[in-house]
Amino acid sequence: MTPAIVSRCRVFEFLPLNTSEIEGALERALKDKRKGLGNYDASVDGDALRHIAVTASGDLRTAYNALELAVLTTTPDADGKIHVTLADAEQSIQRKALSYNQDLYYDILSAFCKSLRGSDPDAALYYAMRLIEGGCDPLLIFRRLIAHSAEDVGMADPNALVVAVSALTAYQNMGSPEGLLPLTEAIIYVCEAEKSNAVVNALDASRKDAKESKDDDVPKYLRDNSFASREMKSESGKYLYPHNYGGWVEQQYLPESLKGKVYYHPSDRGFEHEVQEIRKRKRGEKTDH
Repeated sequence: MTPAIVSRCRVFEFLPLNTSEIEGALERALKDKRKGLGNYDASVDGDALRHIAVTASGDLRTAYNALELAVLTTTPDADGKIHVTLADAEQSIQRKALSYNQDLYYDILSAFCKSLRGSDPDAALYYAMRLIEGGCDPLLIFRRLIAHSAEDVGMADPNALVVAVSALTAYQNMGSPEGLLPLTEAIIYVCEAEKSNAVVNALDASRKDAKESKDDDVPKYLRDNSFASREMKSESGKYLYPHNYGGWVEQQYLPESLKGKVYYHPSDRGFEHEVQEIRKRKRGEKTDH
């Protein structure tokens, strides 16, 4: 979409609803006789309603669909009343309720993440399986695993991210229980890989400058001059095409106000040590090899 079109548009960002908001909407839907389920003599247990709200992950339409399915598929009693239990809710939204309270859930998830960072595959596997056996969606485990493969391993072993994403693809194609095998392999790989937080540090530093030191004065030779006049092109300066210089050439890419800024500082661990050597070779500096 071109800037001209964007400038004439109003952009709305739709954010996920929280659990309390979804629960409130479901309660209103049970009473609404015109657009909801008020014409059914239905009651829903509190834990069942909360399970639907939590499992919907902020999507009210998903929650509405699950509630409607639970009400319509639950057999009425002798008096015609419909009583939806937690078991009915689990069936309607196809997700088992957690077998532990919310506080313990977050504690176990935190322990899983810290075990990945601490390179303890045995603990990480235990906490991952504890979460899954307790009713946690394995996709949540994959999301954290992928995040940590970039956050805690990063460029020290870039293959960790490849392994984690490949494991997710395998799980999506295979499902459980076979799909837990690539998950296990990926957890072990991320744990055993060299660790570096240089990537997340680079992200934080660059985002900070992007928010606080906005500079749209892109160097003229880096600008898009596809439709510029010959005069404008001659004034823009010469862009040095790296491949004409063996793949790299000294050239300023950041705006003048950010000249010399360095966001990514590779460690001396794993592949990042090689990154340091590559940087030195580019600049003609002495390397360890």
